[in-house]
Amino acid sequence: MRLDAVRRTLDAELTAVRQRRAGEPPRVLDVGGGSGTLAVPLAAAGCLVTVVEPNPNALATLHRRAEEVGVSGRIAAVQGDSDVLGDLVPEAGADVVLAHGVLEVVDDPKTTVGAMVEALAPGGAMSVVVANRYAAVLHRVIHGRLTDARDLLADPAGQLSGESILRRFDTDGLRRLLVDAGLVVELIQGSGVFEDLAPVDLNPGAAGLLADLELKVATVPALRDVASRVHALARRHGTRGHGGGTAGG
Repeated sequence: MRLDAVRRTLDAELTAVRQRRAGEPPRVLDVGGGSGTLAVPLAAAGCLVTVVEPNPNALATLHRRAEEVGVSGRIAAVQGDSDVLGDLVPEAGADVVLAHGVLEVVDDPKTTVGAMVEALAPGGAMSVVVANRYAAVLHRVIHGRLTDARDLLADPAGQLSGESILRRFDTDGLRRLLVDAGLVVELIQGSGVFEDLAPVDLNPGAAGLLADLELKVATVPALRDVASRVHALARRHGTRGHGGGTAGG
């Protein structure tokens, strides 16, 4: 995982989990975790990670990556869809639930978020990253695709015809979705405010400056709301306890 606003937030949350669990490894559930882009680094950092992913090819890549890094014992891979999450993982068994790039493609985001809440231990946190509809409009205007920009803006789901993505979100819509599921939203920030707009051939010094700028503006509302992705951290109501079950092998 790159060092960006999302990573910074997750690192802080995992540190808090270790403190309240008296040094025990955080239990992380990665919904739609694919080939382990998040799971493998988290396992390498000492977390116990369960990945739920429908694609067997992605899970095969996850296994290979985990073996290469030596963290196979900290990752449990489960093949299945998010809409049957309750049948795949223990109730209230995760300290942190990740849904990065998932809610855009599921059939029913409300059902998926509800199932993830059930998998979250009381006091645990859910990290959600979604595509931002307003960023999609802006980027198409910049590239001269004005008809697509108009259609994206007009469509209630922020979708273009023929796309595999089913919906995009804005900050208000994401907040409502999480609050309606019974979560307390603690943070909404942008990820990728400038990176998709900056030149691709930046020298190392400029790339470092760009990364620093991204961190500084992640929570500035006017810029956050046009970031490529919106990140939310939301907490389940209840006492911050140890919860039950396990989230890793």
